[in-house]
Amino acid sequence: MNASTTGAAIAAHVEEPVAQLVDAPRVPLLRLAASDSETFDELLAAVGRLAAVGAFTLGAEVDAFECEFAEYCGTAHAVGVSSGTDALVLALRALGVGREDEVIVPANSFIATAEAVTLAGAVPRLVDVDPISGLMTAAIVEQALARHPDVRCIIPVHLYGATVDMDPILAVAGAAQVSVIEDGAQAHGAMYQGRRVGSLGHIGCFSFYPTKNLGGWGDGGAATTDDPELAHRLRLLRSHGEYPRYHHQMPGATARLDAIQAAVLRIKLRDLDAANERRRKLARMLSGALVGADVERPHTAPAGQDHVHHLYVVRTRARDELRAALDIAGVDSAVHYPVPIHLSPAYAPLGFKAGDLPVAEGLAATSCSLPFWPGMTEHELRRAASAVAAFSSTGGR
Repeated sequence: MNASTTGAAIAAHVEEPVAQLVDAPRVPLLRLAASDSETFDELLAAVGRLAAVGAFTLGAEVDAFECEFAEYCGTAHAVGVSSGTDALVLALRALGVGREDEVIVPANSFIATAEAVTLAGAVPRLVDVDPISGLMTAAIVEQALARHPDVRCIIPVHLYGATVDMDPILAVAGAAQVSVIEDGAQAHGAMYQGRRVGSLGHIGCFSFYPTKNLGGWGDGGAATTDDPELAHRLRLLRSHGEYPRYHHQMPGATARLDAIQAAVLRIKLRDLDAANERRRKLARMLSGALVGADVERPHTAPAGQDHVHHLYVVRTRARDELRAALDIAGVDSAVHYPVPIHLSPAYAPLGFKAGDLPVAEGLAATSCSLPFWPGMTEHELRRAASAVAAFSSTGGR
């Protein structure tokens, strides 16, 4: 049975009364479920091996992961760091972006994208996004460059696993002689025009937070690049600018990838493509099951682009009412993200007010993340779809 057929079969059951589901176990937003993974014993053995020899910081395991992740992404280099935020900060610093420089950042993202710009000493120039994809576009970048002549860098965000249309943005950036950093924290393994996310800009940045498509057992991140000089600077910056030992070439940071995280990620990387394909299949099934429901489903990736569905996000003006109904039905949900970056107190000094970036504000007010993870069962998917359908049948009341 293919995904579309299965989606139709699930849709046929979405009239199941919610009352029958209330006493069932809750459907969580996601389930990490490491303990029942086929690789759990292998993961524990890898951690135990490193603990036995006290190899905790950088070293052979990190070197091996960096080589494997670079090969996977199709880049010459990958540099393991302590988090996705640090990957962005160090990427900006490696490119020479700092005090009084300006960086274009979409307002529809996790705050870390803008936060990294601030931590690097630069100023985030927050822009609105496309109303269909929720992503940055070349037209938006062109308008921002016309308003902000001191822009040194652009950070497109592959949000929720959907790829930004990068080629037009790269063309605009090239003409303006500004750098491009890809924020791929939610899009590990996603493809764009036959290439992996992280291989398209000057530097690609990833988070390995446990909930990500490629997640570790704690914090971690990486920056990918084809430029050997940028890779060298990234390696200096992540460890106090030190090379050789006790010789410091520049002020750096304590932002190294732990060896234990590298060992876990090496094992999980082997299953990333298969897990992403399961995500795509489940997303097609869930979208099929939600046909007729009073929600806007995730957009379909255009030709040449991809969606690896880090999250499954629907939109509805009755978002809060929907979430309340889901909760009663025993189905968890979340909002990513309820306050757009430009209206966050942290960025009040930039002077934005409500209505300045209407698309991002509309997304913040209407988006709802449904339960979704690669090991989700058909029964759990049907529970989530049934609860959404039941809410829709009441007219969203």
